[in-house]
Amino acid sequence: MKRPESANELTVTFFYYRDLPKAMRFYEDVLGLTLAIDQGWTKIYRICLGGHVGLVDETKGMNKWTADKPVQLCIRVSNVDDWYAYAQARKLKNLSELFANDEIGIRAFVFNDPEGYQIEIQSAIRPGT
Repeated sequence: MKRPESANELTVTFFYYRDLPKAMRFYEDVLGLTLAIDQGWTKIYRICLGGHVGLVDETKGMNKWTADKPVQLCIRVSNVDDWYAYAQARKLKNLSELFANDEIGIRAFVFNDPEGYQIEIQSAIRPGT
């Protein structure tokens, strides 16, 4: 049997939270994301065309909250320096230094959301990276 050939419509990466309202405030107020789909105990925010992050109340989701967060949400922006200045002003939790990775062609920094998920903000150093 062949894989269905219809086009994918969007992507959502789901994160599980103990305090969903607090997570919502962070993604709306700090990251400036827009709620795209409200499913009650799941809130799906648009990051960019086709890319979304879903915040889930861990008491109702398919998975549960865990202290270990072996996942990172990476958001590519046009000017990482502006975002870094903003992150410093907001005193975001576990904010790293701004760094360059010449091997993969990015400048970036990381910080944690309210329940420990790591978020990376990055810009390309050169076109195509």
